[in-house]
Amino acid sequence: MDYKIIDAHSHLWLRQDTSWNGMPVRTLTNGRSFFLTEEVQMVPPFMIDGVNSAEVFLSNMNYAQVGGAVVVQEFIDGIQNDYLAKVKSDYPERFFVFGMCDYFKPGFYDTAASLIDSGFKGIAIPGHRLILSDGRVNLNSPEMMKMFHLMEDKGVILSLCLAENNLQNGEIKEVIEECPRLKIAIGHFGMVTAPGWEDQIKLALNDNVMIESGGITWLFNKEFYPFNGAVRAIREAIDMVGADKLMWGSDYPRTITAITYKMSYDFILKTNDLTDREKRLFLGENAEKFYGFNNLPDLPYVKNMSE
Repeated sequence: MDYKIIDAHSHLWLRQDTSWNGMPVRTLTNGRSFFLTEEVQMVPPFMIDGVNSAEVFLSNMNYAQVGGAVVVQEFIDGIQNDYLAKVKSDYPERFFVFGMCDYFKPGFYDTAASLIDSGFKGIAIPGHRLILSDGRVNLNSPEMMKMFHLMEDKGVILSLCLAENNLQNGEIKEVIEECPRLKIAIGHFGMVTAPGWEDQIKLALNDNVMIESGGITWLFNKEFYPFNGAVRAIREAIDMVGADKLMWGSDYPRTITAITYKMSYDFILKTNDLTDREKRLFLGENAEKFYGFNNLPDLPYVKNMSE
């Protein structure tokens, strides 16, 4: 396979031990976690200790011939800045990692500034988690805007997942207008299975905004492989904003409880609804340029024992 593959949306953690919206998230055993109100299969059952490490991910990446990966953060996993700094130090050519702040507490600007000073080239905001049962944190609040101006000045990338039904589109449009040089990657493909997802995709009509597909196989899970609805949505998004504005993401490791890691992108390779150029841009070339990956390894195909 001569495609360059880069995963633009993944997660890593050593242990989940946190809470969100007043509800717990705790690592259990056999790949399960207590998630908010119930026990769920958080990662594949062979990850018996619940550790979602860079080394296990690299094994999956090497097998699937994925050269590099972007690691974002989520409140439901706990803040992983210390671990991700080590991941970047240990594997600088394979991973682009995002730092994250506790946006629910005033003073997160100082945390962001410290993360940037320590070498983080990206800051993640799981924006859909900022809407709580007792209120919300606005993306265009004064402290947020101060942080975005700093990121724009320092050339730091923003990873942002937005709530469905366009609840935060007005806020992020204000950010884009005020900080036009801020590079933004919007995740979850605009929450593609929710009404109005096209409006999130169209944010990429702005020069420095990209869309990545992390979680698209989760969103089309009921349909399942080969995710024909996801392919149609990607085709539609290309027609809206252009193939050079979209990036593939897996949302590893949660999505591989249902499918293998390779299955999270090979349905793109096999479809006839996208051109070869569109596949190349979507699967890796756009992410390589946007995140600045260099010296990605050449990963040869290894035959399966079952073949």
